[in-house]
Amino acid sequence: MTTGTDTAMDTRSLAELGAALAQGETSSVALTEAALARIDALDGGLNSFITVDAEGALREAREADARIARGDAGPLTGIPIAHKDIFCTRGLRTSCGSRMLDGFAPPYDATVVARFREAGAVLIGKTNMDEFAMGSSNENSFYGACANPWDRSRVPGGSSGGSAAAIAGGLVAAATGTDTGGSIRQPAAFCGITGLKPTYGLVSRLGMIAYASSLDQGGPMARSAEDCALLLGAMAAHDPRDSTSVQRPPQDYVGGLQQHSMEGLRIGVPREYFGEGLNNDVAAVIDAALKEFEAMGATLKEISLPRTALSIPAYYVIAPAEASTNLSRYDGVRYGHRCQDPVDLEDLYTRSREEGFGDEVQRRILVGTYALSSGYYDAYYKKAQQVRRLIAGDFATAFESVDIIAGPTTPGVAFKLGAKTSDPTAMYLEDIYTLSVNLAGLPAMSLPAGFSDHLPVGLQLIGQHFDEARLLAAAHQFQLRSDWHRQLPGQEPHP
Repeated sequence: MTTGTDTAMDTRSLAELGAALAQGETSSVALTEAALARIDALDGGLNSFITVDAEGALREAREADARIARGDAGPLTGIPIAHKDIFCTRGLRTSCGSRMLDGFAPPYDATVVARFREAGAVLIGKTNMDEFAMGSSNENSFYGACANPWDRSRVPGGSSGGSAAAIAGGLVAAATGTDTGGSIRQPAAFCGITGLKPTYGLVSRLGMIAYASSLDQGGPMARSAEDCALLLGAMAAHDPRDSTSVQRPPQDYVGGLQQHSMEGLRIGVPREYFGEGLNNDVAAVIDAALKEFEAMGATLKEISLPRTALSIPAYYVIAPAEASTNLSRYDGVRYGHRCQDPVDLEDLYTRSREEGFGDEVQRRILVGTYALSSGYYDAYYKKAQQVRRLIAGDFATAFESVDIIAGPTTPGVAFKLGAKTSDPTAMYLEDIYTLSVNLAGLPAMSLPAGFSDHLPVGLQLIGQHFDEARLLAAAHQFQLRSDWHRQLPGQEPHP
C-alpha cells in the first residue's frame, strides 16, 4: 500500500468523483491508493471490512485509467467501492461473516459484482456483516462486531452494518448491501447515510448467498439519493440465470431525479408507525421532515397499516424456515467448515455445523426447522404466509389513496454494543417498521432526516412495486433542501 497518502475523509459524491476522473484532476489509481490508506489508518477502530484486496484493487484501477484515457468510461469507471461479504467475488474470500465459509473463494462473480465490474468500478474489498445476514446490529459476525462511526460504543445496525460504517466513516463513497427485513435501511438510518431496498426481483440474486430466498434483495448504499440512483442503474437488470429476476425496460434513475414533482405528491403517514415504542425525539425529527415535504407541495394523509405488529411474528417464522432449508447444504461434506477428526458421520455433521455457525444462526435454523416439521407446518409456516398476504393487502389498500408512505426507519437511534445481545426479542423489535416491506416485496429507502442526542435519525420512504424512480426523486428533492446527508461523524450536527 502506498505510504504517505492523505487519510482525510473524502466526502465527494460519486458524480463529483466521476467528474474529477473525466477531467483528469485525479486518477483511479490515486483514488484507490487513498481509499486503501484510509482503510489501513482508520478501519482498525471500525472493523467495517472483512477483506481488503489492495493488489486486485490497484490492478482494476490501472485498467480503469486506461479505459478513461481511451474514452470508454462510464459514470462509475475508476471509482473504488465495496461489496457486502454476501456477494460472491471470483477468487476473493466470500465469508458471509461466518466461520462456515471463512476459506471460501468463489469461482465466479455474483451478477451484481459482474455488473459493477462491467461499469468499471474498482472493488476495494468486502464489508463486515451479521453472519449469513442474520442480525440487526452487526454483532453476530465471526470477524467481530463493527462499530458506528458516530459513536464507536454503538452498533452500526445490521446486517449490512459494515457497508454503512465504511461509507459514514469516509472509507469509501459507496457500497452494496442486502435487505431481508431491513438490513440496508436500518444500518443506513443508524449511520446517517442513504440506502435503498429495491422491489423484489429488480436486482439479481444470483451469487448473493441466500438467507431467506423470498425476502432477500440487494441494493445500493451511499451518502445521497443521487448516488444511490447512479448505483441502482448499474445493479438493476434482468438476469436470465435468476428465476426471481423480473424483466423490465431499463430506467435512467439519475435522469428521473428531476422528473417527479413534489407538488401534489400524496404521502401516507401510517398511524401504527407513531405509537408506543417510538422514541419521542425520533418522532419529532420525522415530523419535521414530513413538514419539509409539505413545504415542497406534498400533501400528508394519515393512513392505517393495521397488521404492522404482525410483521414480526410472520417474518420470524418465514425467514428462519427458508434459512433452515438454504443452510442445510453447509454440512462439512458438500460445503463449508469441516470439524477435525470426526468419530462418525453424525459427529461430522453435528460438530461441523456447531463449530461453523454462530448462536443466532443456530437459533434461527432450529426455529425454522421446527416450523417446517410435520404437524407444525400448517400451524406456523402456512399461517405466517397467510398473514404475509394480508400485510401485502394492507399496502395495496393504502396505495389506492397515496403515492408513497413515510415514517421512521427505526424506533430509536443506534443502541450500545452489547445492549440487546442477550435478548433476541428486543433485537427483533428494532425491525418493526421495516419487516413488512420485505414481506410485501415493495421498494423502500432510508435517508438522513436529523439527529437525536447527536446520533442520526432515518426517514423511511416506501413505494409501490417498481416505483424506485419516484422514491429516489422524493429523497433527492428533500436532500436538495436539507443538509442532513452531508453531516459527518466528529462534527457537531447542524441543519
